[in-house]
Amino acid sequence: MTTETTKKENIASNATSQGDVKPASNTASNPVSNAGSTSTPNDPTKVFKGGPRKKNVFKGKGGKGGRRPRPKPEFMQKIVNISRVTRVVKGGRRLSFRVDMVIGDKNGKVGIGSGKAGDITIAIEKAYSKAKKNLIQLKLTDNKSIPYEVSAKFCSSKLVIMPNKGRGLVAGSTVRNVLEFAGVTDVTAKIHSRSENKLNNAKATFKALEEFKTKLVKKEEKKEEEKKTWSRDGSPKTTFGKKSEVNNK
Repeated sequence: MTTETTKKENIASNATSQGDVKPASNTASNPVSNAGSTSTPNDPTKVFKGGPRKKNVFKGKGGKGGRRPRPKPEFMQKIVNISRVTRVVKGGRRLSFRVDMVIGDKNGKVGIGSGKAGDITIAIEKAYSKAKKNLIQLKLTDNKSIPYEVSAKFCSSKLVIMPNKGRGLVAGSTVRNVLEFAGVTDVTAKIHSRSENKLNNAKATFKALEEFKTKLVKKEEKKEEEKKTWSRDGSPKTTFGKKSEVNNK
């Protein structure tokens, strides 16, 4: 055994003297110091991690890789009230939801609608569609106010709307929501009843504003009127929906 061990020691000493076996480097024994070092690009076995950083591809709104801006809705909407409605049937009770909504563009158009369904999302869609059907266009003054004082009554709700100069919108409850979505400013509203029903107060406000409404012309009706104003031979056929006489002289 002693002879074999001495032979192995002699072979190892000869190999180290000739340079066949390399001694262990300090970097291998110290992995912390080796972690931050980068390899050279000429080394094919290792990936070169150095070099300049890549530029940011995301360039904000509408840019390359960025998010597209969302389209603005046609009308602003606000849910005035959500209530649960139960109906007694033969098998028991059926639960449904009622949603009351106010919509407007804050430029003279406003509408109120209510929808009922078993699901809240469906009820909201119904309320929005009904509010669009009940839209009215208001004829306001230059400073977005009403020309004179007006009062209205709906069920047990009574209120008065008065113009004021430079005081802004002074109103509360759902009355403020309706006036705000209609784009009415410099107005004071006062509720003279003790009713706390939000829907009745909103409908009373809507009824008062109907005194200043004008005819709401839709885009489809405008196109039809433009088509009717000229005939095939190029002569005027109708004017503002009324037939006009054409001289064939």
